[in-house]
Amino acid sequence: MNYIGSKNKLSPFISKTVTGVVGEDLSGKVFCDLFAGTGIVGRVFKPLVKEIISNDIEYYSFVLNRNYIGNYKNIEFEELIEKLNTLKGIKGFVFEEYSEKGKAGRKYFTSENGKKIDAIRKQIEDWKNASKIVEDQYFFLLTSLLESADKVANTASIYGAYLKQIKTTAAKTMILKPAVFHETKNTHKVFQQDSNQLIKKIKGDILYLDPPYNGRQYGANYHILNTIAKFDTFVPKGKTGIREYYRSNYCRKGEVLNSFTALLKNAQFKYIFLSYNNEGLMTSETVKETMKRFGKYGLETTKYQRFKADKTENRNHKADNTTEYLHFLEKEY
Repeated sequence: MNYIGSKNKLSPFISKTVTGVVGEDLSGKVFCDLFAGTGIVGRVFKPLVKEIISNDIEYYSFVLNRNYIGNYKNIEFEELIEKLNTLKGIKGFVFEEYSEKGKAGRKYFTSENGKKIDAIRKQIEDWKNASKIVEDQYFFLLTSLLESADKVANTASIYGAYLKQIKTTAAKTMILKPAVFHETKNTHKVFQQDSNQLIKKIKGDILYLDPPYNGRQYGANYHILNTIAKFDTFVPKGKTGIREYYRSNYCRKGEVLNSFTALLKNAQFKYIFLSYNNEGLMTSETVKETMKRFGKYGLETTKYQRFKADKTENRNHKADNTTEYLHFLEKEY
């Protein structure tokens, strides 16, 4: 999934830094990914640790992590995926509100893909309500739908706006691809809570923090993924058809430092790692001075090319060099 702030390309740097600080053997450790997003970092550490605790306030993120982190043993899915791919499209909520020939005229999807998303989403819910699939299968299928729909979305990577013309990738017929997860021997926990509240209720060994860096609210940028995942009814607002969304204090300049300080204070983890870049609302010096209040501080950095989606055909990208900071703390209790 093309996701703002994704740590996919940075995961080797994060993994190397964590093992360099904590030690190579993580098999007995509890690792918490508190602002999980699509769960990339949790997925990297899942086979390496005793337990992952994954959390994100957004429901679409909860769905993704409930599959990739929460699912840990083999499930049957081949026949289900095959059946969903053969469904005839229906004119449902996504078609009417977010497809090119729907009543709202919003071009997030082609008419064909909008109807296919509606048909698949309805079938998944019907199977769940009829107890024909178990919870693990339910979230596996929802994740498969979210990721497959995202691949044919007519956007410049986020859902803050749609493109005026249907681009090449969006014109392709959506094919539901299985969201295969890594199997492990141990169970894991997945939450959908405010991070500053959840931190008071959990404990472990390694806490990884990847909060929003700037004023972008993820609930606004990925509102359609929430709509597909929730399968609810509401009145879409404005040209983009946005829904009500959660507003994080980590996206507010006047609130972020207080929230970050409170989180560190309440964290019951020995090792705390914070991913942040040089364009964040908090300066590197502010982060350093704040973390030093709670124990032994360190820092690793790496330069990389961040990619910004361009509003042109085929999601062309412009390279943008930036610096990623991985601050870390060995907390003193």
